[in-house]
Amino acid sequence: MRSATLVALLVLLFVAPAAAQSGASLEIALPADAELTRRTPAVSARNVLRDHRLEELLHSGFPARLHFKVELWSADGVFDALKSQAEWDVVVRYNPLERRYSAVRIVEERATSLGSFASFDSVQTAAARPYRPSMRLPSGTGRHYYIAMLDVAMLSVNDIDEVERWLRGELSPAVRGERSAGTAISRGAKTLVTRLLGGRSQHYEARTRVFRPPPEGK
Repeated sequence: MRSATLVALLVLLFVAPAAAQSGASLEIALPADAELTRRTPAVSARNVLRDHRLEELLHSGFPARLHFKVELWSADGVFDALKSQAEWDVVVRYNPLERRYSAVRIVEERATSLGSFASFDSVQTAAARPYRPSMRLPSGTGRHYYIAMLDVAMLSVNDIDEVERWLRGELSPAVRGERSAGTAISRGAKTLVTRLLGGRSQHYEARTRVFRPPPEGK
């Protein structure tokens, strides 16, 4: 009965098309020209969690997953070529007993807490903070550009009991360093987000201008 109720709630919330989000955007900012071969771009998201259906799901105990991806492309050949890429997740949760939100950034096998927050606006701000991914930087003085992508979705419910165990804190020991983050994530986000209800997610893209890194030594 409990599982059926939760699934019914998710279906009702996602039957209608999601409303357009006011001011929602993904942004990617290049470092200064002199640092193009030393620093990666800063990626940030604005208002991507500001959706009433998503907020209702959060308050019902289901985490939101923000999946980021950044690609570095070369524009020197006949066809543009992918040179490197990086991916990471931000998982946002709401604890109804404590009435607090939390956010965790997950990069490969490592989970980092972004904090605990008393308000929805505060956790949105934390999830939107600029982040510079670790990835191979452009070399040489050819023409390059970055593309950033973001998919925002709720975790699906393939196995209600396993989801509920995970939501009760299976991720927490990994964040505290008491166990491998890879174990928690493989049983949580990486497994459970493979199927979205109705296949629905919110997708954003942004790209930088085409740039030429400075010659080495300058």
